Amino acid sequence: MSHRSFTPLICGSRVFLLLLLLVLSSSLLYFSLLEQTLFQPKYHQDVPQRNISILLWHWPFGRSFRLRGDKCLEKYNISRCFLTANTSTFSSADVVIFHHQELSRGRSLLPLHRDRHASQYWVWLSMEPPVNNLNVSQLNGLFNWTMSYRRDADISVPYGKTVLGGDGRAFTAAPNRSCLVGWVVSRYQPQQARAAVYQSLKKSIPIQVYGRWNKKPLSNKKLLPTISKCFFYLSFENSEATDYISEKLWRNAFQAGVVPVVLGPSRATYEALAPPGSFIHISDFRSTEDLAVYLKLVAADRKAYEQYFQWHHTHRVKTYTDWIERLCQICVQYPHLPANRVYDDLEGWVQS
Repeated sequence: MSHRSFTPLICGSRVFLLLLLLVLSSSLLYFSLLEQTLFQPKYHQDVPQRNISILLWHWPFGRSFRLRGDKCLEKYNISRCFLTANTSTFSSADVVIFHHQELSRGRSLLPLHRDRHASQYWVWLSMEPPVNNLNVSQLNGLFNWTMSYRRDADISVPYGKTVLGGDGRAFTAAPNRSCLVGWVVSRYQPQQARAAVYQSLKKSIPIQVYGRWNKKPLSNKKLLPTISKCFFYLSFENSEATDYISEKLWRNAFQAGVVPVVLGPSRATYEALAPPGSFIHISDFRSTEDLAVYLKLVAADRKAYEQYFQWHHTHRVKTYTDWIERLCQICVQYPHLPANRVYDDLEGWVQS
C-alpha cells in the first residue's frame, strides 16, 4: 500500500480528535456551571412582595421596649417588616433573633424542643467584642446568620457610620474649654491595654476622669456637655477587636464636638469607618510622652485644632442606638442574605 492511501485515515482521525476535544470541553463547562448553580449561596429576591416577621426571643440585657404596631414603617419608613417579642409566634416567624448575653449566662434557653420550620432563620446577635462573648461553642451548627457591629457579619449594625454630605456645623477652639483631656469609664480593669495607656499618659498631662469607676457617674443629660468642655476625649475601647468601634467614638467624642484619641482596631480600620482626619490614633506615637506633647501643641494652636473638624464640610455621622432600628435592618438586608448558610463553627467566626 502506498503512503497516499493513509491520508484519508489520518484526516479522519484528526477530525475525530477535534470533535472529541470539543465534546469534552463542553461537558466540563456544563458541569462547572452546574456546580456553581448548586453550591453557590442563594439569596432572597422576593422580599418586597411579602411581609417579613421577626421574633425577638428575649430582650437584650433584659431591657424591654415597645414593639406594638408597625414600628419599622412608623419610625424608619421600612415597610413589610414586623417585629414581635411574643414567643407564641415562634412557629410562624420568618426570623428568630437570640441575643448572646442572655444565652451565655443561662438567662434564656434556645427553643430546641420546638418544631422549627425549614425556612425559618436563626440570628445570633451580639454587639460585644469577642472577649465578652462566652460559651459560643455550644451554639455551633444552630445559627444561619450573624448580627454584629462587624463589617463581615451577615447583618452589619455598627454603633455608627460616616455618611457623605456635610452637616454644616462649625467647631472652634472656644475659650470655655477648661479641660485638656477627658475620659468616661465605668468598667476599669487594670489588665486592659487602655488602662496601661491611661496610667502612663496621666503622668505627662492632666486627665479628667468620670464614670462609675472614678465615683463620678454622669447622667445621659450631663454626659455630652461635660465632655464638650475638653479639647480631647479618650475614645479607648475595652478590647482591640476587629471593627470594634463603639459609642465611645461615635457618641461621646463626635457628638460632644471634641477630638477623639482612639485606642482599638488598627488605624486602617478607623480610616475606613470614621470621618477623614477626625481622630488621633495611639499607634502614631512612639510613647505616651510623645502623645502628650502633641496634644498640648495642638490645643494651643487654634488652626491646628480646627483641622480635626474639617470633615464636617463633607461628611456627617449617623449613630445607631435604637434596638428597633437595628432589628428593622434585617428586613433591609434580607434580599442579600444567604438562604442556605449554617454556622457550624460559630465560635471560630466570633473569635476571628
